[in-house]
Amino acid sequence: MINRVLIRIKVVQMLYSYLLTRSEFRIIEMPENPSRDKKYAFKLYHDLLMFLPQLAGQRIQTAEAVVPAAGIEENRYLFNNRMIRALMADDTVRSIMFKEGARMHQYSKVLPMIYDALVKSSAYRSYIRLKNREVKEDVELWEAIVASIIAKSPEFLATARKDEDFTHAGFELGINLLRETMESFSDNRTRLIDARKSLTRSLDKAYELYHAMLLLCVELTRLQEQKLDAARHKHLPSPEDLNPNTRFIDNRLPKLLENCEDMKEYIKENPISWNDNPGLLRRLLDRITESDIYAEYMALEETDLKADCDFWRSVYKNIIFPSDDLAEALESMSVFWNDDLTIMDSFVLKTIRKISTDGEAAPVHLLPKYKDEEDARFGADLFSRAIENREKYRALIDKFIDGTQWDSERLAFMDIVIMIAAITELLGYPSIPVPVTLNEYIEIANCYSTNKSGQFINGILSSVINYLKTEGELVK
Repeated sequence: MINRVLIRIKVVQMLYSYLLTRSEFRIIEMPENPSRDKKYAFKLYHDLLMFLPQLAGQRIQTAEAVVPAAGIEENRYLFNNRMIRALMADDTVRSIMFKEGARMHQYSKVLPMIYDALVKSSAYRSYIRLKNREVKEDVELWEAIVASIIAKSPEFLATARKDEDFTHAGFELGINLLRETMESFSDNRTRLIDARKSLTRSLDKAYELYHAMLLLCVELTRLQEQKLDAARHKHLPSPEDLNPNTRFIDNRLPKLLENCEDMKEYIKENPISWNDNPGLLRRLLDRITESDIYAEYMALEETDLKADCDFWRSVYKNIIFPSDDLAEALESMSVFWNDDLTIMDSFVLKTIRKISTDGEAAPVHLLPKYKDEEDARFGADLFSRAIENREKYRALIDKFIDGTQWDSERLAFMDIVIMIAAITELLGYPSIPVPVTLNEYIEIANCYSTNKSGQFINGILSSVINYLKTEGELVK
Protein backbone atom coordinates (compact mmCIF):
# COMPACT_ATOMS: atom_id res chain seq x y z
CA MET A 1 0.00 0.00 0.00
CA ILE A 2 2.90 2.31 0.74
CA ASN A 3 4.18 2.28 -2.81
CA ARG A 4 7.62 3.07 -4.15
CA VAL A 5 6.52 6.52 -5.29
CA LEU A 6 6.01 7.57 -1.66
CA ILE A 7 9.08 5.65 -0.49
CA ARG A 8 11.28 7.51 -2.97
CA ILE A 9 9.89 10.87 -1.81
CA LYS A 10 10.55 9.98 1.83
CA VAL A 11 14.08 8.79 1.08
CA VAL A 12 14.90 12.01 -0.79
CA GLN A 13 13.49 14.10 2.08
CA MET A 14 15.51 12.22 4.72
CA LEU A 15 18.66 12.30 2.57
CA TYR A 16 18.31 16.05 2.12
CA SER A 17 17.83 16.62 5.86
CA TYR A 18 20.71 14.34 6.86
CA LEU A 19 23.26 15.40 4.23
CA LEU A 20 22.54 19.09 4.72
CA THR A 21 23.74 18.93 8.34
CA ARG A 22 26.11 15.99 8.08
CA SER A 23 29.75 16.19 9.10
CA GLU A 24 31.57 12.94 9.72
CA PHE A 25 34.09 14.64 11.98
CA ARG A 26 34.33 18.04 13.54
CA ILE A 27 37.94 18.84 12.75
CA ILE A 28 38.83 21.71 15.08
CA GLU A 29 40.59 24.69 13.56
CA MET A 30 43.48 26.52 15.17
CA PRO A 31 42.49 29.97 16.47
CA GLU A 32 44.13 33.13 15.19
CA ASN A 33 47.25 34.19 17.09
CA PRO A 34 47.53 30.97 19.15
CA SER A 35 49.51 30.84 22.36
CA ARG A 36 52.57 28.57 22.55
CA ASP A 37 50.47 25.91 24.30
CA LYS A 38 47.78 26.01 21.63
CA LYS A 39 50.30 26.11 18.82
CA TYR A 40 51.80 22.85 20.00
CA ALA A 41 48.39 21.39 20.91
CA PHE A 42 47.19 21.68 17.31
CA LYS A 43 50.41 20.23 15.95
CA LEU A 44 50.01 17.20 18.25
CA TYR A 45 46.30 17.04 17.42
CA HIS A 46 47.11 16.75 13.71
CA ASP A 47 49.79 14.16 14.45
CA LEU A 48 47.28 12.08 16.39
CA LEU A 49 44.74 12.29 13.55
CA MET A 50 47.44 10.59 11.43
CA PHE A 51 48.83 8.35 14.16
CA LEU A 52 45.57 6.49 14.80
CA PRO A 53 45.17 5.35 11.16
CA GLN A 54 48.80 4.20 11.19
CA LEU A 55 48.10 2.15 14.32
CA ALA A 56 45.31 0.49 12.32
CA GLY A 57 47.74 -0.34 9.50
CA GLN A 58 46.79 2.48 7.12
CA ARG A 59 49.39 4.27 4.99
CA ILE A 60 49.69 8.07 5.00
CA GLN A 61 49.81 9.80 1.62
CA THR A 62 51.99 12.91 1.83
CA ALA A 63 53.10 15.44 -0.76
CA GLU A 64 56.47 13.67 -1.06
CA ALA A 65 55.71 9.97 -0.58
CA VAL A 66 53.62 7.35 1.14
CA VAL A 67 54.43 6.81 4.81
CA PRO A 68 53.80 3.14 5.70
CA ALA A 69 52.68 1.86 9.06
CA ALA A 70 56.10 0.37 9.83
CA GLY A 71 56.16 -2.50 12.29
CA ILE A 72 52.38 -2.94 12.34
CA GLU A 73 50.93 -6.37 11.69
CA GLU A 74 47.94 -6.85 9.41
CA ASN A 75 44.94 -6.52 11.71
CA ARG A 76 41.46 -6.74 10.19
CA TYR A 77 39.77 -5.56 13.39
CA LEU A 78 41.63 -2.26 13.34
CA PHE A 79 42.06 -1.79 9.60
CA ASN A 80 38.30 -2.13 8.96
CA ASN A 81 37.25 -0.09 11.99
CA ARG A 82 34.59 2.37 10.79
CA MET A 83 36.00 5.35 12.64
CA ILE A 84 39.42 4.79 11.07
CA ARG A 85 37.93 4.36 7.60
CA ALA A 86 35.95 7.57 8.06
CA LEU A 87 39.10 9.42 9.16
CA MET A 88 40.90 8.24 6.03
CA ALA A 89 37.98 9.42 3.87
CA ASP A 90 37.64 12.84 5.49
CA ASP A 91 38.82 15.59 3.13
CA THR A 92 40.25 17.77 5.91
CA VAL A 93 42.19 14.90 7.45
CA ARG A 94 43.49 13.87 4.04
CA SER A 95 44.65 17.42 3.47
CA ILE A 96 46.48 17.37 6.82
CA MET A 97 48.12 14.08 5.86
CA PHE A 98 49.22 15.46 2.50
CA LYS A 99 50.70 18.66 3.94
CA GLU A 100 52.04 17.48 7.31
CA GLY A 101 52.42 13.71 6.98
CA ALA A 102 56.19 13.84 6.45
CA ARG A 103 56.80 14.43 10.14
CA MET A 104 55.13 11.10 11.02
CA HIS A 105 58.57 9.52 10.52
CA GLN A 106 59.43 10.80 14.01
CA TYR A 107 56.91 8.30 15.43
CA SER A 108 58.30 5.29 13.54
CA LYS A 109 60.00 3.81 16.62
CA VAL A 110 57.17 4.39 19.08
CA LEU A 111 54.43 3.21 16.70
CA PRO A 112 55.14 -0.57 17.12
CA MET A 113 55.37 -0.12 20.91
CA ILE A 114 51.96 1.49 21.09
CA TYR A 115 50.55 -1.17 18.76
CA ASP A 116 51.93 -3.96 20.95
CA ALA A 117 50.33 -2.39 24.06
CA LEU A 118 47.09 -1.89 22.12
CA VAL A 119 46.61 -5.56 21.12
CA LYS A 120 47.39 -6.66 24.68
CA SER A 121 44.93 -4.25 26.27
CA SER A 122 41.66 -5.34 27.85
CA ALA A 123 39.77 -2.82 25.70
CA TYR A 124 41.04 -4.48 22.51
CA ARG A 125 40.41 -8.03 23.77
CA SER A 126 36.85 -7.10 24.73
CA TYR A 127 36.34 -5.43 21.35
CA ILE A 128 37.39 -8.42 19.22
CA ARG A 129 35.14 -10.75 21.28
CA LEU A 130 32.05 -8.77 20.30
CA LYS A 131 29.82 -10.57 17.82
CA ASN A 132 28.27 -7.36 16.54
CA ARG A 133 30.48 -4.28 16.52
CA GLU A 134 28.54 -1.09 15.93
CA VAL A 135 29.94 2.41 15.44
CA LYS A 136 29.58 3.06 19.15
CA GLU A 137 31.96 0.21 19.96
CA ASP A 138 34.38 1.29 17.21
CA VAL A 139 34.67 4.76 18.73
CA GLU A 140 34.84 3.51 22.31
CA LEU A 141 37.83 1.30 21.43
CA TRP A 142 39.87 4.27 20.21
CA GLU A 143 38.76 6.47 23.08
CA ALA A 144 40.10 3.82 25.45
CA ILE A 145 43.36 3.44 23.49
CA VAL A 146 44.00 7.20 23.48
CA ALA A 147 43.17 7.62 27.19
CA SER A 148 44.86 4.53 28.65
CA ILE A 149 47.78 3.89 26.28
CA ILE A 150 48.82 6.82 24.09
CA ALA A 151 48.29 9.60 26.66
CA LYS A 152 50.12 7.57 29.32
CA SER A 153 52.95 6.14 27.21
CA PRO A 154 56.41 7.33 28.35
CA GLU A 155 57.77 6.50 24.88
CA PHE A 156 55.10 8.55 23.10
CA LEU A 157 55.63 11.46 25.51
CA ALA A 158 59.40 11.29 24.99
CA THR A 159 58.89 11.49 21.21
CA ALA A 160 56.51 14.41 21.59
CA ARG A 161 59.00 16.28 23.81
CA LYS A 162 61.53 16.39 20.98
CA ASP A 163 59.41 19.03 19.26
CA GLU A 164 60.79 22.52 19.95
CA ASP A 165 57.24 23.85 20.57
CA PHE A 166 56.37 21.14 23.14
CA THR A 167 54.61 22.13 26.36
CA HIS A 168 52.91 19.87 28.91
CA ALA A 169 49.74 21.98 28.74
CA GLY A 170 49.81 21.76 24.94
CA PHE A 171 50.24 17.97 25.14
CA GLU A 172 47.15 17.60 27.32
CA LEU A 173 45.15 20.00 25.16
CA GLY A 174 46.12 18.10 21.98
CA ILE A 175 44.86 14.86 23.52
CA ASN A 176 41.59 16.56 24.48
CA LEU A 177 41.14 18.00 20.97
CA LEU A 178 41.37 14.46 19.57
CA ARG A 179 38.79 13.26 22.09
CA GLU A 180 36.38 16.00 21.00
CA THR A 181 36.77 14.96 17.37
CA MET A 182 36.12 11.30 18.17
CA GLU A 183 33.04 12.26 20.15
CA SER A 184 31.77 14.33 17.22
CA PHE A 185 32.02 11.26 14.99
CA SER A 186 30.02 9.23 17.49
CA ASP A 187 27.37 11.97 17.67
CA ASN A 188 27.15 12.10 13.87
CA ARG A 189 26.66 8.35 13.63
CA THR A 190 23.84 8.74 16.14
CA ARG A 191 22.27 11.28 13.77
CA LEU A 192 22.51 8.74 10.95
CA ILE A 193 20.76 6.14 13.08
CA ASP A 194 18.14 8.74 13.97
CA ALA A 195 17.68 9.56 10.27
CA ARG A 196 17.03 5.90 9.48
CA LYS A 197 14.55 5.72 12.33
CA SER A 198 12.86 8.89 11.05
CA LEU A 199 12.49 7.30 7.62
CA THR A 200 10.80 4.26 9.13
CA ARG A 201 8.65 6.46 11.35
CA SER A 202 7.64 8.61 8.38
CA LEU A 203 6.45 5.56 6.43
CA ASP A 204 4.62 4.27 9.51
CA LYS A 205 2.84 7.62 9.82
CA ALA A 206 1.82 7.47 6.15
CA TYR A 207 0.07 4.17 6.84
CA GLU A 208 -1.53 5.75 9.90
CA LEU A 209 -2.87 8.55 7.71
CA TYR A 210 -4.50 5.98 5.42
CA HIS A 211 -6.43 4.53 8.38
CA ALA A 212 -7.23 7.98 9.78
CA MET A 213 -8.72 9.13 6.48
CA LEU A 214 -10.90 6.01 6.23
CA LEU A 215 -11.96 6.51 9.84
CA LEU A 216 -13.02 10.07 9.04
CA CYS A 217 -16.27 8.95 7.38
CA VAL A 218 -17.06 6.89 10.49
CA GLU A 219 -16.52 9.92 12.74
CA LEU A 220 -18.60 12.21 10.48
CA THR A 221 -21.44 9.69 10.46
CA ARG A 222 -21.31 9.45 14.23
CA LEU A 223 -21.41 13.25 14.55
CA GLN A 224 -24.44 13.50 12.27
CA GLU A 225 -26.20 10.82 14.29
CA GLN A 226 -25.57 12.84 17.46
CA LYS A 227 -26.98 15.97 15.77
CA LEU A 228 -30.15 14.15 14.70
CA ASP A 229 -30.59 12.70 18.18
CA ALA A 230 -30.14 16.14 19.77
CA ALA A 231 -32.78 17.58 17.39
CA ARG A 232 -35.28 14.91 18.44
CA HIS A 233 -34.83 15.82 22.10
CA LYS A 234 -34.90 19.59 21.86
CA HIS A 235 -37.69 21.53 23.59
CA LEU A 236 -39.93 22.02 20.55
CA PRO A 237 -38.88 19.52 17.85
CA SER A 238 -40.33 19.94 14.38
CA PRO A 239 -41.86 17.06 12.42
CA GLU A 240 -38.62 16.89 10.44
CA ASP A 241 -36.64 16.68 13.70
CA LEU A 242 -38.80 13.79 14.87
CA ASN A 243 -38.72 11.94 11.56
CA PRO A 244 -35.44 12.84 9.85
CA ASN A 245 -34.09 11.29 6.67
CA THR A 246 -31.52 8.82 8.05
CA ARG A 247 -30.00 7.76 4.75
CA PHE A 248 -26.68 9.47 5.58
CA ILE A 249 -26.28 7.76 8.96
CA ASP A 250 -27.54 4.47 7.53
CA ASN A 251 -24.86 4.48 4.83
CA ARG A 252 -23.28 1.01 4.74
CA LEU A 253 -19.66 2.06 4.19
CA PRO A 254 -18.94 3.62 7.62
CA LYS A 255 -20.47 0.60 9.35
CA LEU A 256 -18.37 -1.82 7.31
CA LEU A 257 -15.20 0.14 8.08
CA GLU A 258 -16.02 0.47 11.78
CA ASN A 259 -16.56 -3.29 12.08
CA CYS A 260 -13.63 -4.24 9.85
CA GLU A 261 -11.24 -6.54 11.72
CA ASP A 262 -8.23 -4.97 10.01
CA MET A 263 -9.30 -1.52 11.23
CA LYS A 264 -10.02 -2.77 14.76
CA GLU A 265 -6.64 -4.49 14.98
CA TYR A 266 -4.78 -1.43 13.71
CA ILE A 267 -6.53 0.98 16.10
CA LYS A 268 -5.84 -1.40 18.96
CA GLU A 269 -2.10 -1.19 18.24
CA ASN A 270 -2.10 2.44 17.02
CA PRO A 271 -4.87 4.47 18.72
CA ILE A 272 -6.09 7.11 16.28
CA SER A 273 -9.04 9.44 16.63
CA TRP A 274 -10.45 12.73 15.35
CA ASN A 275 -11.81 13.64 18.80
CA ASP A 276 -9.20 16.37 19.22
CA ASN A 277 -10.54 18.13 16.12
CA PRO A 278 -14.28 18.67 16.78
CA GLY A 279 -14.26 21.98 14.92
CA LEU A 280 -12.86 20.33 11.79
CA LEU A 281 -15.48 17.59 11.94
CA ARG A 282 -18.32 20.12 12.29
CA ARG A 283 -17.08 22.23 9.38
CA LEU A 284 -16.60 19.21 7.12
CA LEU A 285 -20.04 17.87 8.01
CA ASP A 286 -21.66 21.24 7.28
CA ARG A 287 -20.01 21.36 3.86
CA ILE A 288 -21.13 17.83 3.12
CA THR A 289 -24.78 18.38 4.14
CA GLU A 290 -24.92 21.67 2.23
CA SER A 291 -23.50 20.15 -0.98
CA ASP A 292 -25.28 19.03 -4.15
CA ILE A 293 -23.62 15.63 -3.67
CA TYR A 294 -25.50 15.21 -0.39
CA ALA A 295 -28.81 16.50 -1.80
CA GLU A 296 -28.70 14.15 -4.77
CA TYR A 297 -27.81 11.18 -2.56
CA MET A 298 -30.56 11.90 -0.03
CA ALA A 299 -33.11 12.22 -2.88
CA LEU A 300 -32.45 8.75 -4.30
CA GLU A 301 -35.43 6.41 -4.17
CA GLU A 302 -33.25 3.63 -2.79
CA THR A 303 -29.59 2.83 -2.31
CA ASP A 304 -27.33 -0.19 -2.30
CA LEU A 305 -23.68 -0.66 -1.30
CA LYS A 306 -22.48 0.67 -4.64
CA ALA A 307 -24.52 3.89 -4.27
CA ASP A 308 -23.32 4.29 -0.68
CA CYS A 309 -19.68 3.86 -1.70
CA ASP A 310 -20.06 6.14 -4.71
CA PHE A 311 -21.45 8.84 -2.40
CA TRP A 312 -18.46 8.70 -0.06
CA ARG A 313 -15.97 8.52 -2.91
CA SER A 314 -17.49 11.71 -4.30
CA VAL A 315 -17.46 13.36 -0.85
CA TYR A 316 -13.82 12.47 -0.25
CA LYS A 317 -12.78 13.56 -3.72
CA ASN A 318 -14.67 16.87 -3.91
CA ILE A 319 -15.10 18.04 -0.31
CA ILE A 320 -12.75 16.34 2.16
CA PHE A 321 -9.47 16.03 0.27
CA PRO A 322 -9.45 19.62 -1.11
CA SER A 323 -10.29 21.09 2.31
CA ASP A 324 -7.83 23.71 3.60
CA ASP A 325 -9.11 23.00 7.12
CA LEU A 326 -8.12 19.36 6.74
CA ALA A 327 -4.66 20.26 5.43
CA GLU A 328 -4.10 22.60 8.39
CA ALA A 329 -5.30 19.98 10.87
CA LEU A 330 -3.07 17.28 9.38
CA GLU A 331 -0.05 19.57 9.53
CA SER A 332 -0.63 20.12 13.25
CA MET A 333 -1.20 16.41 13.88
CA SER A 334 2.02 15.15 12.27
CA VAL A 335 5.05 16.75 10.64
CA PHE A 336 5.22 13.70 8.37
CA TRP A 337 1.83 14.24 6.74
CA ASN A 338 2.56 17.37 4.68
CA ASP A 339 3.36 15.41 1.54
CA ASP A 340 1.43 12.19 2.19
CA LEU A 341 -2.16 13.22 1.62
CA THR A 342 -2.17 13.15 -2.20
CA ILE A 343 -0.85 9.59 -2.33
CA MET A 344 -2.93 8.36 0.60
CA ASP A 345 -6.02 9.90 -1.05
CA SER A 346 -5.64 7.54 -3.98
CA PHE A 347 -5.43 4.52 -1.68
CA VAL A 348 -8.50 5.60 0.30
CA LEU A 349 -10.50 5.86 -2.95
CA LYS A 350 -9.09 2.53 -4.13
CA THR A 351 -10.17 0.87 -0.87
CA ILE A 352 -13.71 2.25 -1.13
CA ARG A 353 -13.94 1.09 -4.74
CA LYS A 354 -12.80 -2.41 -3.73
CA ILE A 355 -15.40 -2.61 -0.95
CA SER A 356 -18.06 -1.62 -3.47
CA THR A 357 -16.91 -4.24 -5.97
CA ASP A 358 -16.54 -7.07 -3.43
CA GLY A 359 -20.09 -6.68 -2.21
CA GLU A 360 -21.71 -6.41 1.20
CA ALA A 361 -21.33 -10.09 2.04
CA ALA A 362 -17.56 -10.12 1.57
CA PRO A 363 -15.34 -9.34 4.57
CA VAL A 364 -13.66 -5.94 4.36
CA HIS A 365 -9.87 -6.05 4.12
CA LEU A 366 -7.75 -2.91 4.19
CA LEU A 367 -4.65 -2.59 2.06
CA PRO A 368 -1.47 -4.08 3.60
CA LYS A 369 1.30 -1.70 4.57
CA TYR A 370 3.62 -2.95 1.82
CA LYS A 371 2.96 -4.98 -1.30
CA ASP A 372 5.70 -7.46 -0.40
CA GLU A 373 8.91 -7.91 1.58
CA GLU A 374 10.97 -6.34 -1.20
CA ASP A 375 8.98 -3.10 -0.94
CA ALA A 376 9.25 -3.23 2.87
CA ARG A 377 13.06 -3.24 2.61
CA PHE A 378 13.30 -0.80 -0.30
CA GLY A 379 13.28 2.50 1.63
CA ALA A 380 15.87 1.67 4.29
CA ASP A 381 18.07 -0.10 1.78
CA LEU A 382 17.93 2.77 -0.75
CA PHE A 383 18.74 5.30 1.99
CA SER A 384 21.71 3.31 3.31
CA ARG A 385 23.16 2.71 -0.16
CA ALA A 386 22.82 6.39 -1.03
CA ILE A 387 24.66 7.44 2.14
CA GLU A 388 27.41 4.87 1.60
CA ASN A 389 28.05 5.88 -2.03
CA ARG A 390 27.26 9.60 -1.87
CA GLU A 391 30.81 10.81 -2.62
CA LYS A 392 31.25 8.44 -5.55
CA TYR A 393 27.91 9.42 -7.08
CA ARG A 394 28.49 13.13 -6.47
CA ALA A 395 31.74 12.84 -8.42
CA LEU A 396 29.82 11.13 -11.22
CA ILE A 397 27.30 13.98 -11.27
CA ASP A 398 30.06 16.62 -11.35
CA LYS A 399 31.62 14.82 -14.31
CA PHE A 400 28.69 15.79 -16.53
CA ILE A 401 28.02 19.33 -15.33
CA ASP A 402 29.01 21.93 -17.91
CA GLY A 403 31.34 24.19 -15.94
CA THR A 404 30.82 27.03 -18.39
CA GLN A 405 27.11 27.16 -17.59
CA TRP A 406 26.85 25.72 -14.10
CA ASP A 407 28.92 26.07 -10.95
CA SER A 408 28.64 22.63 -9.32
CA GLU A 409 29.06 24.17 -5.88
CA ARG A 410 26.09 26.50 -6.41
CA LEU A 411 23.60 23.93 -7.69
CA ALA A 412 20.39 23.51 -5.74
CA PHE A 413 21.33 21.01 -3.03
CA MET A 414 17.98 19.25 -3.47
CA ASP A 415 18.93 18.57 -7.12
CA ILE A 416 22.16 16.89 -5.98
CA VAL A 417 20.31 14.78 -3.41
CA ILE A 418 17.69 13.70 -5.96
CA MET A 419 20.38 12.66 -8.44
CA ILE A 420 22.33 10.73 -5.78
CA ALA A 421 19.15 8.81 -4.91
CA ALA A 422 18.41 8.19 -8.59
CA ILE A 423 21.91 6.86 -9.36
CA THR A 424 21.71 4.67 -6.25
CA GLU A 425 18.50 3.13 -7.58
CA LEU A 426 19.84 2.78 -11.12
CA LEU A 427 22.89 0.81 -9.95
CA GLY A 428 21.41 -1.00 -6.97
CA TYR A 429 18.12 -2.36 -8.30
CA PRO A 430 18.51 -4.22 -11.62
CA SER A 431 14.82 -5.21 -11.71
CA ILE A 432 13.61 -1.58 -11.89
CA PRO A 433 13.59 -0.36 -15.52
CA VAL A 434 15.76 2.67 -16.26
CA PRO A 435 12.86 4.78 -17.64
CA VAL A 436 10.85 4.16 -14.45
CA THR A 437 13.68 5.40 -12.22
CA LEU A 438 14.42 8.38 -14.47
CA ASN A 439 10.77 9.48 -14.69
CA GLU A 440 10.14 9.08 -10.95
CA TYR A 441 13.04 11.29 -9.89
CA ILE A 442 12.34 13.91 -12.56
CA GLU A 443 8.80 14.11 -11.14
CA ILE A 444 10.18 14.48 -7.60
CA ALA A 445 12.44 17.28 -8.86
CA ASN A 446 9.49 19.06 -10.46
CA CYS A 447 7.56 18.93 -7.18
CA TYR A 448 10.28 19.54 -4.61
CA SER A 449 13.02 21.60 -6.25
CA THR A 450 13.24 24.57 -8.64
CA ASN A 451 11.21 25.21 -11.80
CA LYS A 452 14.10 24.17 -14.04
CA SER A 453 15.24 21.21 -11.93
CA GLY A 454 13.31 18.52 -13.79
CA GLN A 455 14.84 19.43 -17.14
CA PHE A 456 18.32 19.87 -15.65
CA ILE A 457 18.21 16.55 -13.78
CA ASN A 458 16.90 14.77 -16.88
CA GLY A 459 19.92 15.99 -18.85
CA ILE A 460 22.51 15.06 -16.22
CA LEU A 461 21.01 11.65 -15.43
CA SER A 462 20.70 10.80 -19.13
CA SER A 463 24.43 11.49 -19.54
CA VAL A 464 25.22 9.43 -16.43
CA ILE A 465 23.08 6.54 -17.71
CA ASN A 466 24.82 6.52 -21.11
CA TYR A 467 28.23 6.63 -19.43
CA LEU A 468 27.39 3.77 -17.04
CA LYS A 469 26.10 1.66 -19.91
CA THR A 470 29.25 2.33 -21.92
CA GLU A 471 31.39 1.34 -18.92
CA GLY A 472 29.36 -1.84 -18.44
CA GLU A 473 28.28 -0.81 -14.95
CA LEU A 474 24.58 -0.43 -15.80
CA VAL A 475 23.10 -3.62 -17.23
CA LYS A 476 19.32 -4.05 -17.17
